[in-house]
Amino acid sequence: MKRTWMILFMVCITVSSLFAAPRVYKLKMATTWGPTLSPLIDAAQNMAQLAEELSQGQLKIQIDTANKHKAPLGILDMVKGGQYDLGHTASYYWKGKDINTLPFTSMPFGLTAPEQYAWFYHGGGLELMQKVYARHNVLSFPGGSTGVQMGGWFRKEINSLDDLQGLKMRIPGFAGEIMARLGVQVTNIAPGELYMALETNAIDALEWVGPSMDIKMGFHKIAPFYYTGWHEPASEMQFLINQRVYKKLPEHLQKVLIAAIRLAAYDMYIQNYDMNAEAWQEMKKEYPNIKVETFSKPIMDAMKKANQDLVREMTSKNPLLKEVLDSQKAYIKKVREWSMMSDYLYLKDNLQ
Repeated sequence: MKRTWMILFMVCITVSSLFAAPRVYKLKMATTWGPTLSPLIDAAQNMAQLAEELSQGQLKIQIDTANKHKAPLGILDMVKGGQYDLGHTASYYWKGKDINTLPFTSMPFGLTAPEQYAWFYHGGGLELMQKVYARHNVLSFPGGSTGVQMGGWFRKEINSLDDLQGLKMRIPGFAGEIMARLGVQVTNIAPGELYMALETNAIDALEWVGPSMDIKMGFHKIAPFYYTGWHEPASEMQFLINQRVYKKLPEHLQKVLIAAIRLAAYDMYIQNYDMNAEAWQEMKKEYPNIKVETFSKPIMDAMKKANQDLVREMTSKNPLLKEVLDSQKAYIKKVREWSMMSDYLYLKDNLQ
């Protein structure tokens, strides 16, 4: 009798386990962005929603925006250290910690957004990204592109290299180093202070993103010369995942997480494309004095030379950076002819 009860007990345990609710994994994600900075914050929110839906509720991701954790430029350290499981940010913010992270956002005169996505997923870029971030004990994936970023808002027209001498401009990162070599007084000012700095002549020009995000800042009300881009042709955000956390997830949830990341990233790119188009229509209607300009050939040539000099200096000291940039250079050589044959010539020959 005792043995019969034992068998029945084991059968009940086995049957109940078959019908038990699947385990829910609760993860925390920190973002560099505030809660209203669309479309950047949208990518993080969409990814979390997709992950929960695709996993049928097994993955639940809580998002802490920058106004909560107070460390917008500390995302890599927080994910690496385990304070957060995930992060949404941009790779070039870590160039001071690891110069090899720089190219995974965008490089001056580099890949366009479609070209860069192709490099990531079909040209070895993603493998190189994991190689760079493995030393930080995190995984990194493309997290949404702003596409070509505009070259900036200027109070006065820039006709020659002489016009750049002593010009006070907010332009951070690698592009700032290039402009500094051309005689620009480069500064980096917090986003919330940019409009006031431009209005009070503390700066003469600034670079932000593009119409979709610039329109909220109001720069076009002060600086009417809007220059086309050169420095960030495919600014890609990133999703970071703590390696230890990732390895503890069941294989099917690892795949769900990566799928949600990939979907949300591309969705941000097309969302921002649409937002740029709408914002530009509004800008030019309300402020018809805006003049879209392109830097002259002598200025562009000087920028390209400064870029080449800086890249040569950096890669001479960093073999891994050289490997990444050589991979991008080789991919440009492969893909750019098609880009020119397809998109460029189509647009050039079909101007409305």
